[in-house]
Amino acid sequence: MADTTSILHVSPVIPVVTIDDPQHAVPVARALADGGVRIIELTLRTESALTSLKLIADEVPDISVGAGTILTPGQADAAVAAGAGFLVSPGVTPGLLAHMLALGIPVLPGVATVGEVMMVLEHGLNAMKFFPAGPAGGPKYLAAIGAPIPQVQFCPTGGVSLDSAPDYLALPNVSCVGGSWLTPKAAMENNDWEQITKLAREAAGLGRN
Repeated sequence: MADTTSILHVSPVIPVVTIDDPQHAVPVARALADGGVRIIELTLRTESALTSLKLIADEVPDISVGAGTILTPGQADAAVAAGAGFLVSPGVTPGLLAHMLALGIPVLPGVATVGEVMMVLEHGLNAMKFFPAGPAGGPKYLAAIGAPIPQVQFCPTGGVSLDSAPDYLALPNVSCVGGSWLTPKAAMENNDWEQITKLAREAAGLGRN
């Protein structure tokens, strides 16, 4: 089984990126890398997402690009074929999890309840995405889970911001957070890669005191 925990230690923040125009794919990846963030969760929410993923995988080798919003086995297969280095799902079912694990690359399954955490543990994983982090209970909820299940490391995503990230990162069972604030839509539309690099540099500076 591929080691997912390594994904959680690349950066304090994993940017959750949605790209509408594939021409933005390589510049946004390079802008993030220039700011010290060398990992991307590229969401499969647009028709051209796989094209963008392949462009980043082929042309920006110093950044780890994964596919997010995996909902079906078919999406997982297509993402791997396009060059995804890891897979992220917003939630998980036993069937989807088994299929993703069989592909042999790191998998970060989404969980929101203690029962889901236990189900994923049964499949041999102790690294998970906590989604949607804010609405599901935030840092207090994760702290409570950490008492009976301390062996699981989380990447909280959903409603996390630069301001709230330190509250999550202070928890012993949080290795990193996921956030969409690093790649504002307006910045991408205006080719403002310097702004994205600045935001990435701020994010890379987060971490444990």
